[in-house]
Amino acid sequence: MFIINTEAAIYKNNHYLICKRSEKEDHAPSGLALIGGKVELEGASSDILERTIAREVEEEVGIVIEGRPRYVHSTSFVTDQWEPVVNVIFLCEEFSGEPYPVSADEMAALYWMKPEEVYEHPDAAEYLKNYIRMAEDVRVKGIPF
Repeated sequence: MFIINTEAAIYKNNHYLICKRSEKEDHAPSGLALIGGKVELEGASSDILERTIAREVEEEVGIVIEGRPRYVHSTSFVTDQWEPVVNVIFLCEEFSGEPYPVSADEMAALYWMKPEEVYEHPDAAEYLKNYIRMAEDVRVKGIPF
């Protein structure tokens, strides 16, 4: 069985919100990442992925997603603890509030980065670079990758 995870490519003024994960995180400690988290058990419900991304973004960086996030891409991977994950990326361009790291146990820092800065950053994993490229395709062309 898979863990379902959502991640937000939060965009504002030609920059994406990127976090540096805490060194205390089990998966990808100290790595650069998008903001997100796991789907929780809710029983029968609709729009669970969209609600999950909104909840996780507010819990982790204190901003409120407004409007409907746009689907970017889904993938699967296995965590460092051998847990299978389905990961779903959304583009979020409408939000209110100023982001800040709510918990130092989850993230060490937040950065607004231009796509090119992510692509060239030595600590940016290939999957993060690909997520930003795909989010840019959705943002500019209006279609999922």
